[in-house]
Amino acid sequence: MSEHEPGSATTGSVPYGPTGAREVGGRATAAGSASGSRGETATVPAPEGGRFRLDISYDGTDFVGWARQPGLRTVQGVLEESLGKVLREPVQLTVAGRTDAGVHAEGQVAHFDTAAEMDADKLVHRMAKFLPKDVRITGVRPVPAEFDARFSAVRRHYIYRLTTAPHGADPLAARSVVSCRAVDLEAMRAASRALLGLHDFAAFCRRREGATTVRELQRYDWMRDGDRLNAYVSADAFCWSMVRSLVGAVLAVGEGRRTPEWVAGLLAERSRSSSVTVAPAHGLSLVAVDYPAEADLAARNAQTRELRSVPAGDCCS
Repeated sequence: MSEHEPGSATTGSVPYGPTGAREVGGRATAAGSASGSRGETATVPAPEGGRFRLDISYDGTDFVGWARQPGLRTVQGVLEESLGKVLREPVQLTVAGRTDAGVHAEGQVAHFDTAAEMDADKLVHRMAKFLPKDVRITGVRPVPAEFDARFSAVRRHYIYRLTTAPHGADPLAARSVVSCRAVDLEAMRAASRALLGLHDFAAFCRRREGATTVRELQRYDWMRDGDRLNAYVSADAFCWSMVRSLVGAVLAVGEGRRTPEWVAGLLAERSRSSSVTVAPAHGLSLVAVDYPAEADLAARNAQTRELRSVPAGDCCS
């Protein structure tokens, strides 16, 4: 019996998410459109080059993360090398979200600029021959020069996948599903609701010099389908290790080791909390990224680059 109970922890306009038994509904949306589909490609070639958006999926198990690192196998490195061979010019990708080692993606977005003549439809098929099996380019389309995969993004959507089955994750799902004990789902939902809104999530983030830890958590809810338990997490942006820390903290509540009040109290801390366990990387997947209409891209880029702080008063409590 599937369990999709009301009372999900959500805030703001977060269109992505399950409407029934399906885990993953929509995909990363195209700039200027309300929705997009996986594998959608442009139908009009761009003979003079320009800026192109890539929709990307990968199994993060055998990568040390997205970001290029000398001598190491990374998603960015593999993609740039393969694209460079096909287009016969150096390619530099800008990505929506830099995933950590072991983290997967079903709706990652990147962009690059090229002077090469390119048929976007054909590029998808050509790249399928050049890329290894654990990374795919599922869509290519031309976009305006103002489109920036990172700074134009309105929100990112992640799913964290767990199983409470006594035998653990099924073999075909073992690379993307984490085993856990039986949990109190209602307690987890209560803890998740307390984290919604604009807050300083310093307790949940690995510190980076000069980087803000203020984020707007727009959705954090849990759904069970038999032994499967999925966390749906959406925000305007995430800091380093934030999603896995959010999952680890709330999972401690579900297993009876902590209380919802403890989770809420973490928002008052101003540095990384040693009491928060970071959930394993392989349960996490970036499933979609939302973008505004084309006319709003430039404004969104400028807004994202501004450092944020939590306003005074009780608006964000």
